[in-house]
Amino acid sequence: KGQTNQENSDQKGRTSLGEADMENVLTGKMEDSQSNIPDACFIRAPMGVAEVLMCEVADAFSCLMVTGTEELVSRVIRVKVQDRANFHFPVTVVVPFCARYRGSYRDVTVKIMDGKRRVSYVTPVTTEGTYGGQRGSFAEVKVYSLGFFAVVSCLKRENYTVPSRGLSLKLPMDQRIYLNYLPGAFTAPVMAQVMIQPLDAVLLAAVKSRSDVYYSVVSTSPLLYLTHPTSQPLRRPLTVTLPCPPNPERKRKIRGQGEETKHHHTHSVYPSSKETSNEQLIVLGSKDKQWTVLEKVMVRNQQDGLASFELTENFDRFVRSGFLLLKKSLPCHLTSLAEELEESVGCHAVTVVLQHRQDKPHTVLLAALPSRDLSWELNKLRAQGYSGLLETSSDISMCEGDQLLLRFSGNITSTGGEGIAFHSQRINHLLVHLTEVDPFGNHSSPHYKGTAVFYKVTRGELEWRGDKAAPKDGKLLGDPVYSLPDSLLLWLAGELSEEEIALLALSLRLRRSAAQLVKLRAGDSLSTQAFHVLAMWRRALPAAPHQPKASQLAHCLAKSGRPDLARELLLRQAAATRHGSLK
Repeated sequence: KGQTNQENSDQKGRTSLGEADMENVLTGKMEDSQSNIPDACFIRAPMGVAEVLMCEVADAFSCLMVTGTEELVSRVIRVKVQDRANFHFPVTVVVPFCARYRGSYRDVTVKIMDGKRRVSYVTPVTTEGTYGGQRGSFAEVKVYSLGFFAVVSCLKRENYTVPSRGLSLKLPMDQRIYLNYLPGAFTAPVMAQVMIQPLDAVLLAAVKSRSDVYYSVVSTSPLLYLTHPTSQPLRRPLTVTLPCPPNPERKRKIRGQGEETKHHHTHSVYPSSKETSNEQLIVLGSKDKQWTVLEKVMVRNQQDGLASFELTENFDRFVRSGFLLLKKSLPCHLTSLAEELEESVGCHAVTVVLQHRQDKPHTVLLAALPSRDLSWELNKLRAQGYSGLLETSSDISMCEGDQLLLRFSGNITSTGGEGIAFHSQRINHLLVHLTEVDPFGNHSSPHYKGTAVFYKVTRGELEWRGDKAAPKDGKLLGDPVYSLPDSLLLWLAGELSEEEIALLALSLRLRRSAAQLVKLRAGDSLSTQAFHVLAMWRRALPAAPHQPKASQLAHCLAKSGRPDLARELLLRQAAATRHGSLK
């Protein structure tokens, strides 16, 4: 049974079995353009298993299958036993995946969530193979429980034992990083874990561009995450060696000096001691998600862009401690910079694209595309036949697992999915079939225009609800209020002059006979005349639901020369909405 938040078409995948352990294909077909990942999982189990197993494609839960720095690289597949039938473990489950970015710092693992939402991670036996006649990336695991299965890309974890005699460890993820435990660092052997999060120059430049206070930071090391138990306190210093690239500005200056020496051999191409003395290496440490500058830690600069420092303090029990090495030339807010760097690692600039096929005018493709690959992705869409009118949003910052929930206003509504879950290594497309609320409405009227509105909901604001991930608080959506109360119209009527009332009536497209009727009813009172004009316009609006009346009125006020009242109107309506939601 394939079920997704993008296109729903339920199909149960079953196969017949042979006499012994056999490989069975359980599929869930969908139409959501996730063509880079096969719609299937493969089960190897004893004979008779196909009659009691059911596979569902459950991408509606994809936002809840990732935590921390994890990135989803497969479909979310649910495998369960039908009707509480007897079932014998273990079984082998093979999940296809497509990882665009692997590298030496990341690895793939299978994440399993059982019926009680207990999470476990299983390292695949193999990640390449031929299944169903197709060779590709497949994560094969042997499991003893069923539930939700997904392949996630996560930071590599290096688990190691520190013996009493000490340890000198060169990390396989980055062999420039050393950990040196002196003999007697621990009184007994202890288990430890380390992870590395790379921070490239592009990320540092992006964070620095947001605030001038970070301008003096010239480079940064990778983030080092260490986990130590407190049952054995650290008795002797731990020496950590991290790469910290040189100042890129100085490298360009040296390169320019080197070109000059081709003609003037008397100049030195090496930086002077005065230049290097202005730069300072700072170590920052993190415990319980709080970054601090380790002022008592001395940093020794080594060759080839390496630097080392010694740690003597104990670590909180089973709490990951982070270390970051920064090179700076002037004082600045280092702790806030470290926090922003850590948060920005998983953030991506995303552009929301709306496009339709000319042969299917009522079918619209909505896509959340990485802004850096926008041109490439748009060319791919054109190759698929999407050559109609293109609309793009400005850049939106999104993290892995965030959702864009879709709402429509005006004279259009949709059938199909309600939103897009963003995953940086997956195709984030949503096909929406548009329908008209009032097919006989005046299409040239602004009241019948349709607007698609997206609301970003972070994965921390989502929870399990039925067969999908939903916001914990419905008020997070900020759904527009489509009514204009009399109190708001009375306030606005008291702010308008006679000339402004006449201009507003023209902008609201009220007939001359309606304006004359207003004068007969309201008499000489300007505020009463203005209120009747507004009330008459409100009554004349079409019955199409989800009409943003306040925004339409604000637009007319701006056209009439009162943009200040337009802003105040929207602010007052938003305040009234918040007040009403608190009751």
